Amino acid sequence: MNVKSCRPYHSKMIRKTWLRLPDNQSVFKLYFFSLIGRDKPERYEWDRAFLTPAVFEANLRQIVPEGIGFITAFPHLTKVFRFAPSAETLLHVRAFHTRDLTPLDLEREDNYMEFACYAEAVIAANEYRQWAGAKTVSDYLQALSDFPDGPVVSHTKLGNYVNALKQT
Repeated sequence: MNVKSCRPYHSKMIRKTWLRLPDNQSVFKLYFFSLIGRDKPERYEWDRAFLTPAVFEANLRQIVPEGIGFITAFPHLTKVFRFAPSAETLLHVRAFHTRDLTPLDLEREDNYMEFACYAEAVIAANEYRQWAGAKTVSDYLQALSDFPDGPVVSHTKLGNYVNALKQT
């Protein structure tokens, strides 16, 4: 296995709200996250980013994602998760560059697809749990998930593991 080094990871939720769209059917829970403590903070932290959350939210309304679900927005990357209209027990995901909302391919090496970083995975688990336990869409939309702060203790453990095995 070839392991690339990874940047430190410490996510912090900075805002959460609802995004109600003009079609009167589509509603997304919207979560804003910053990755703190990295170089180039203007790329990873909302308070230093090119866009403000308010401008981003206005831009997001222009692409009008359809459905019911949630959105995770970092200054460099946004993912729209929706419960599939064709089979609502499935969760669809699309990614966009936050700056201009152009689509971002989630395909990765070895025919894998990127699912989520730590903050996105926790929000996805919370949101899916809420969806599964809700009797109605209105029930699901009542509560926003919480994930105030999420440091990853070691962002080098996989590389350390592989390198240690190579030396034995």
